[in-house]
Amino acid sequence: MAATAYPYKENTYTLYSNAQCPYSQRARRAFKAAKIPFTVEEIDLSNKPEWYHLVNPQLKVPALRTPEGDIFAESLVISEYVADKFPEAQLLSSDATERAQLRLFIELFASRITTFIYRALRAAEKEDQEKEKESLLAGVRAVSEELARQWERPSGKGGPFWYGDKFGFAEINTVSFAGLFVVVAHYRGLTIPRTEEYAAFHRWFDAVKEHPGFTDVKSADDKLIEAYKRFVPKASS
Repeated sequence: MAATAYPYKENTYTLYSNAQCPYSQRARRAFKAAKIPFTVEEIDLSNKPEWYHLVNPQLKVPALRTPEGDIFAESLVISEYVADKFPEAQLLSSDATERAQLRLFIELFASRITTFIYRALRAAEKEDQEKEKESLLAGVRAVSEELARQWERPSGKGGPFWYGDKFGFAEINTVSFAGLFVVVAHYRGLTIPRTEEYAAFHRWFDAVKEHPGFTDVKSADDKLIEAYKRFVPKASS
């Protein structure tokens, strides 16, 4: 650590992170996929260090300090920084159309799945919970349809990942949130039907759950469920 008032490791990347935070997991997955060394400063979200505002005034995780001393926040910014900084890792396609399709998929996942995971957990009334769960399932169907379309494109190579057999940028930026379905199942009793309209999503997520790119960063289910209790009004186990 240098003379500044917050901890970091010299001559390497320092990631300020929380193990149960899906946004932090996204950033960690980007570095691991690119095979770039980094060190982690674990941030307790319920008791953030006094110095953390010097890293990120918004007090959110993740945040990244580069070897040059630049600091970035926001997980998607960090993952794109890694992809652009280390093009040899080939996390992003050089084809403009493929990159656009990929970014649209990440946005679709965020707006139709991630958003409604949190809304389903935060809903206090049973009627609202059911409404948000239906919206979430509709989002899973939309993502499933887009995966099926991608696998018919040359870059999709038939799946099971966005880029065929490669766990890549699409997965880096989405699987942390797909991992939250265990939380929704626990608190809201939601399971995704094993029917045709969800088939592509299940094929994708089944492959994800077996891949080191997911398992090496994944939080234990019980720890994740406990961490998300704070989002659930009058949560019970």
